[in-house]
Amino acid sequence: MTVQNPDKTPSRKQRLQERQRRQLAVVDTVDKAEAKVRKAEVELAVAVTEAVQVFGDEQSASEGLDMPVEAVRRFLGMTRDETAGSDNGAEAEGTS
Repeated sequence: MTVQNPDKTPSRKQRLQERQRRQLAVVDTVDKAEAKVRKAEVELAVAVTEAVQVFGDEQSASEGLDMPVEAVRRFLGMTRDETAGSDNGAEAEGTS
């Protein structure tokens, strides 16, 4: 925060700079939160995948986790996508 002389109002440029600084701070906070959400979703997807293996199928896992089957399938899809993405990355590194 800038120290201002109480007798002098900030210039238009100073007000704009302060507004931009606050906007950038908010954008940075949102970006960090989104990264945390993505990480948590991946961890949840792995846990749901393990639950499906333990319970035997999607329906049983849905009932055991008290989670809609659609949500179970969405998390299974995320796990498949993550696995496919890491496999493709490994293949791309191997072909270099």
